[in-house]
Amino acid sequence: MNSFRARGWTCAVWMLALVAVLPVQAETGVTDTAISIGQTAVFSGPVAATGNNYRRGIELYFEQVNRAGGVHGRKLALTALDDAYDPKRTVENTRRLIEKDQVFALIGYVATANLIAAIPIAEEAKVPLFAPLVGTSSIRLKHSRYLFHVRASYKAELARITQQLAVVGNDKVAVVYQDSVFGKSNLDTLLELAKAEKLQVVKTIPMAIEASSAQDIAAQIKQASANVIIMIMAGKMSEVLIRDVRAAGLGAPLYTISVGLADAKASATRLNGALRGVITASIVPSPTLERYAIVKEYRKALGASAGSGDNYTVLEGYIAAKAFVEGLRRAGRQLTRENFVAALEGFGSLDLGDFRVDYGPKNHNGSNFVELEMYTASGSLIR
Repeated sequence: MNSFRARGWTCAVWMLALVAVLPVQAETGVTDTAISIGQTAVFSGPVAATGNNYRRGIELYFEQVNRAGGVHGRKLALTALDDAYDPKRTVENTRRLIEKDQVFALIGYVATANLIAAIPIAEEAKVPLFAPLVGTSSIRLKHSRYLFHVRASYKAELARITQQLAVVGNDKVAVVYQDSVFGKSNLDTLLELAKAEKLQVVKTIPMAIEASSAQDIAAQIKQASANVIIMIMAGKMSEVLIRDVRAAGLGAPLYTISVGLADAKASATRLNGALRGVITASIVPSPTLERYAIVKEYRKALGASAGSGDNYTVLEGYIAAKAFVEGLRRAGRQLTRENFVAALEGFGSLDLGDFRVDYGPKNHNGSNFVELEMYTASGSLIR
């Protein structure tokens, strides 16, 4: 009997030793040397600048991390696919990234309809979907374990705009909105906020993404006698509206949300001075204001990078990537999707460098940073 027990004990010790030396089952997209991350966003067409700048910021931070040795010895590898702003292509690309490219997580999606199309796929596969460049409030009301935001919501931006209009007395509002899910959803949000601030919305006008003229829209605004114009749109159509409103001699102030102009410097050149005075909601600090620690770090990274691009959207991508990587670090060397999600939910209030994000088990909303700034003729912003 004693001999049998001894042999059993020896066998048990041998099995434990074997388990200790066997490699841990690797998570999809994770190897000993790399973490594979996927992105699908708009890299071509009228809104291309938004997606390209956001990707640039994400890659900028990943480059910085990889130069320093990666995360727990693993380099970050981003696979980025163009969906051209088409939700159907977003679906195709998301499935490819998850099923064929076998990515660990998804990051940096752009546009409301595109994100809505992708969420069920990510949820079914239990793949984290981090930092979409989307602020539509209705998406945030439906909590998902695998979806994490960084930027403030469009509702927060529009609330800041309507609060200022109520203070300065510009109470006859014309709204021009992108004729898309993004535009219509945020129009509804704006109408609620305007009512709360006792503002009169005298005209709401849809505008096509591909529009090359807004002369008819300018005429409608003039006829409605609006004393302020709010733009809910993104990409080149913003320039078209600003150009034609100014050409029509309308003196009403123009307000836009953060995604209105992806590259203000380039827009300013094309608008030849007409950008002056346009007011925008900003959801990150000025990318030149080094009194913010995150901006100082960002500018140092730009100096070490061979790539081009430097604006608010690039900085937003950089901040998003920093929050993402902090989650990877906190998840530890034995990285899985589930412990990555748990690590993010354990952030509480995290300071990324004078810029805070807040996460918890029931809060995946990230930042509340919103400020109003005014464009100069050259595309700079002043407060």
